[in-house]
Amino acid sequence: MGHDKLDPERDRQVRRVIVIEGLANVAVLALKLVVGVSTGSLAVLGDALHSLGDVANNAVAWFVVRISSQPPDRDHPYGHRKFETLAVFVLATLLTVLGIELALGALRREAQPTAGDPWALPLMLGVLVINVGLASWEGAWARRLRSDILGADARHTFADVLTTIVVIVGWQLSARGYPWLDTVCAIAVAAFVLALAFGLFRRAIPILVDSIAVEPEAVGDVARAVDGVHRVTTVRSRSTGGSTAIDMVVTVDSGITAAEAHAITDAIEEALRTQLSVEDVTIHVEPES
Repeated sequence: MGHDKLDPERDRQVRRVIVIEGLANVAVLALKLVVGVSTGSLAVLGDALHSLGDVANNAVAWFVVRISSQPPDRDHPYGHRKFETLAVFVLATLLTVLGIELALGALRREAQPTAGDPWALPLMLGVLVINVGLASWEGAWARRLRSDILGADARHTFADVLTTIVVIVGWQLSARGYPWLDTVCAIAVAAFVLALAFGLFRRAIPILVDSIAVEPEAVGDVARAVDGVHRVTTVRSRSTGGSTAIDMVVTVDSGITAAEAHAITDAIEEALRTQLSVEDVTIHVEPES
């Protein structure tokens, strides 16, 4: 049986990306707060609340990645990679709460005109540029490092780009005599946040509840193609966060030796690794009667 291979350099790089992302989010949060407080725009202040969630998530993610990079131990024989998935779930929960709070706050507040200070718009455009750069940069690192937590954060940052565009438009139109548009845009921001949270839940929950990671028919086809395998009677698969784990039962000729049975399981493992990218395989061999 193989285990999810730990890569200390990969984990260090993931943490490095998270630190840089966190520092950028602190700068973005400060800019949004300055603009939101000075203009009175609920949409901008809601976007700042969103960025506060980003900063908190970056701090949690950094600690989670440190934990998830630890090797398997007695209490966690499959390793600690699911802590990354758990962090994605926590982020989705946090975004859900923020989205609901922002929507309720927008609905309860009476529409009020916002200020259109000439220096504030360039600051928000600067926020937009920072978020576009961060989303592209972090997304590239997520693909390179095959990191779920970086991928989730990159999609989150891309959503920030969309929400910031909506916020800027609503705030500027509100300052020009359409105060109700600031409320509409705040609700739109909340909708973006909730949609993002839903997507993260869809990604994290199947892993946390051990949904199948590979179609059992595909696993069975690969195993039966190995010489010496008679039948595949049981196949179970799940994602461990960083890799796929498969437990299976195969039958072989009752007259073969233990060494020959071991060679068959090695061949099955190699075939699964090559064809389905499965690294963690447990095979129980039974004699064919």
